[in-house]
Amino acid sequence: MRHHKQGLKISRTSSHRSAMFRNMVTSLLKHDRIRTTDVKAKEIRRWADHMITLAKRGDLHARRQALAIVMEKKVVHKLFEEAGERFAATAGGYTRVIKLGRRPGDAAPMSLVELVAAPKAKKDKKKVDASEVPPETAPKEPSEPTVETSEETD
Repeated sequence: MRHHKQGLKISRTSSHRSAMFRNMVTSLLKHDRIRTTDVKAKEIRRWADHMITLAKRGDLHARRQALAIVMEKKVVHKLFEEAGERFAATAGGYTRVIKLGRRPGDAAPMSLVELVAAPKAKKDKKKVDASEVPPETAPKEPSEPTVETSEETD
């Protein structure tokens, strides 16, 4: 039994595995979506959610922890700048895994991992009173319908 065993081995050495996931997290945060196999996608979700949690915290120690994993300094800067406003409303689940089917070459199950976009705030439409609208643009009140009758004279 695998009790208290975190992470997947996926037939790689620990150094290869960590380097691969560091590269994949960097690519995901840089491009907002990557295409990979199902097993890697499920594992990369854990790494990416942890990076976004660090970015939401936003202090210097969190930035240094993120720099220890993410390979590019510009990506970390971008993440820390936009994570606060992009993911502020959610308390987790920052990534989405969408299954794409099988890869043509070896029939490996493929998935798309993407960052969940923050819901856009709806603009409040003000109700306009008739007193605030100028008379030229105010809608006209319907008057009594006029019925035109044509009398034919023979």
